[in-house]
Amino acid sequence: MSTLTAPPPISTENEKNPWLAAEARFDEAAMRLRLDDGLRKVLRSPAREITVNIPVQLDDGRLEVFTGYRVQHSIARGPAKGGIRFAPDVTLDEVRALASWMTWKCAVVNIPFGGGKGGVICDPNLLSDAELEKLTRRYAAEIIDFIGPERDVPAPDVNTNEKVMAWIMDTYSMHARHTVTAVVTGKPLSLGGSRGRLEATGRGCMMVTLKALDRFHLTPETCRVVIQGYGNVGGMAARLMAAKGFRIIGVIEFDGAVYNPRGIDIPALAAHRKETGSIAGFSGGEDMDREEAMFLECDVLLPAATENVITSANAARLRCQILCEGANGPTTPLADEILAEKRIFVIPDILANAGGVTVSYFEWVQDRQGFFWNERLVNQRLEEIMHESFDAVVQYAQTHNVNNRIAAYMLALDRVAFAIKLRGIYA
Repeated sequence: MSTLTAPPPISTENEKNPWLAAEARFDEAAMRLRLDDGLRKVLRSPAREITVNIPVQLDDGRLEVFTGYRVQHSIARGPAKGGIRFAPDVTLDEVRALASWMTWKCAVVNIPFGGGKGGVICDPNLLSDAELEKLTRRYAAEIIDFIGPERDVPAPDVNTNEKVMAWIMDTYSMHARHTVTAVVTGKPLSLGGSRGRLEATGRGCMMVTLKALDRFHLTPETCRVVIQGYGNVGGMAARLMAAKGFRIIGVIEFDGAVYNPRGIDIPALAAHRKETGSIAGFSGGEDMDREEAMFLECDVLLPAATENVITSANAARLRCQILCEGANGPTTPLADEILAEKRIFVIPDILANAGGVTVSYFEWVQDRQGFFWNERLVNQRLEEIMHESFDAVVQYAQTHNVNNRIAAYMLALDRVAFAIKLRGIYA
């Protein structure tokens, strides 16, 4: 009988490999749950990995071939669910890791999806709108046999948006010969999208942060926040948190950072960036080095950009009480150990940013019902799920004497393993 082969240990040389990071957290949670080798193999291994080569005729007549991936990590609790990203640095390891994180994320918030993820190696900034549409439609056509409302439901991710989702929905519908709105989420409202979806991830981050504030006897008005990443997640979190009374003292983007100890006027910053294309030079704060801004003294640090921004090289310099992970995989396993020593309260990514997939679930439900909710109901149901999930993770951490991240993984693994046991193995 074969036994599990342990992944290579995490070291400073490989700590930024997202798949190894996902495996390291998985293995610790599985060990603490005392899962047997067979279940570990099933839970660790992606159910399906698809690699496609996508020919696209460019505007100048040249033919280019792009590589795309779709990984379905688990379908034990329902259809695979996860975004599609377009980026030049997409790798299969990254997509694998993100698909597994989606499995655990959906299980943490207890919605009936498994985990999936997709990506295409390209630079969308170098493609015209027509080229991007051709690429999207051909990618959708290549994976069309593996997606669908009952199989795998894609969504927007890095460098994709509701327009890209509309193209995928239309491509799938043309092949199906009828309109299938539930094949993707994150669509425009007029094509079956959900109210509240655009704000959902940032709103979910705010909701769990508010829960964490109670543990530190803080109120929004006394809470200083630094947000790293000012895209959809970070930008929405900044806007919603500022409206709630939080004092946003730092905003960090790829091209610089803005600092104001009295609090940044977030609507004014948004207007400045819309006008200039950058947060730099904002009159309502001072420019500072984007790396140094990560280490401002604050109550909440909210990384909302990309993976691996908090590592063994910089974790010791963080000066926050609460780390709310708006991005996927912003903290490496080696950094986790340092954060634990510093007694930083971590709201892990698979909980903190689960607001997006939760409202995606709501969108899928509404599409399948053909009945749509108002935004008040969407936000109310989102708050119920985020609060229940936060309490479940913190309770799990206390019961098993582990940090919040491992508790979230243990809770998720327990739920997925239970579903597999109930279903049995088809032979």
